[in-house]
Amino acid sequence: MRVLFNSRAKHDYLSDALTLLSGWTREGEQIRRTLEIDETQHAALTERVKVVADALHLRPEISRRSDSTQIRVGHGNGEPLTEGEVLLAARIEDAYRAVTES
Repeated sequence: MRVLFNSRAKHDYLSDALTLLSGWTREGEQIRRTLEIDETQHAALTERVKVVADALHLRPEISRRSDSTQIRVGHGNGEPLTEGEVLLAARIEDAYRAVTES
C-alpha cells in the first residue's frame, strides 16, 4: 500500500529519512557520501549499486579518488530529491556494509 503525501509532508518525510542516513551530506538537491574503501571493495560496491540503481531507474555518480570512493545521488539541476533517490542512498549504505564486513 502506498501512502500519498502532499508536497510539504513529502519534503518533511524525505528530510527525516535523510537524517537517518549517517555520513550523507546534502548539497542543494543532491546528497553525497565519501567512503574510505580499497579498490576491491570499490569494485564490489559499484556492482551492487548498479543493480539497485538500474531497478530504480536512477544514475548515481560514483568516482574513485585516491583511497576513497565518492558517491552523489540526485539531479543537481534544481529538481528536488525523490523518494527513490533517498531509497537508493539507503541501499548504498546496505551495500557498503556488505562489502566492508566480509
